[in-house]
Order: sequence, then C-alpha cells, then structure tokens
Amino acid sequence: MPERCAWCGNDPLYTAYHDLEWGVPKHDDRHLFEMLVLEGAQAGLSWITILKKRENYRRAFDDFDADKVARYTAADVERLMADAGIVRNRLKIESAIANARATLEAQARFGSLDACLWRFVDGVPRDGARAALADVPAETAESKAMSRELKRLGFRFVGPTVCYAFMQAVGMVNDHVAGCFRHREIAAGQPLTSPPPRP
Repeated sequence: MPERCAWCGNDPLYTAYHDLEWGVPKHDDRHLFEMLVLEGAQAGLSWITILKKRENYRRAFDDFDADKVARYTAADVERLMADAGIVRNRLKIESAIANARATLEAQARFGSLDACLWRFVDGVPRDGARAALADVPAETAESKAMSRELKRLGFRFVGPTVCYAFMQAVGMVNDHVAGCFRHREIAAGQPLTSPPPRP
C-alpha cells in the first residue's frame, strides 16, 4: 500500500480528496473562489466536516458562480441560515457573499482571480519537500502577504493560516510529505493516472 500524508486517515472521502485534488495546481476562477469560501468556512472546524458538506455548499451557493453570489441579498442570507446542509454561521455566510464581490473586484483589477492569487508564488508551485507532517508550517511569508492583499480587496476570513491552507489545497505549494506517493507525482507534474489506491 502506498504511503499517504497521515492527515487524511482512512475515510474514503478524505483519501479521495488527498489523492485527486489536494496539492494539484488549479487555475480556474470558479474553483479558486470555491476553495476560498470553503477554507473560510472550515475555520474552527475539521476539513472533513466541510468536505462532507461540499455538495450542499455547491447547491446553496449557485455552484460558486461569483457573479450570482455577489448579487445575494439579506433574504439570501436568511435562506442560507436556514440551510442545514451548510455551516450556519452568519459571519461565514456573509463573508462568502463579500468574497464573491471581492472576487469580481480582483478579476477587474488583475484580469482573473487566478492572476491575483498565483502572483504570490510568481505563478510557479513551490515544493515544500517536508519530511514529516510536523515540518509543515501553519503560515508563511507568502500566505501573510496574500492575506494582507485579500483583506485590502475586501475578502473576509482570509487570515494567514486560512490563506496557507488555501495555497496547499490549490497547489500553490506541494505540501504532501516527501514519502507520500502524491508528492512525487505532483512534483513531476503528473496527474493521478490510475484509480486511487484503497486505504
């Protein structure tokens, strides 16, 4: 059985996320907006909690269409507060709407959300090359700079730790531990070419 990062455990949903998505470079604005919202929603909770609610979030937030979410009103906030399928935290819900509006601002200013965000690693994924999970930092100079810029643009729930988790998730940094089979594949620019190994 190949070695995985220990954080994903044996939950099939978590291992699929680890194997197929986490750390793979992403450049689609809709996906980047989704991950900013989900990472913000995760604050104070476990990531598996958010993963289990992900499809509910996609339904509740118009599949993370920033144009649509940016037009949400107070009535939409109340609709979302009544939705048991998502985290019903008013500040997090309101931040998702604010982040949609800030996404449109970033697109207008930089051409795309992708261009706005990836400039913090000069457009090139960083290889963390961590020997063990204990070597992975909670934040970096790049995530601090991203946090400052996103807050300036009007984004919320984007502290340096949230930004670093986001950077890991969308492949701005390859923080799979060195012994993990996905670290080698992602570092080589290889997608997963066979079904994920069973946990």
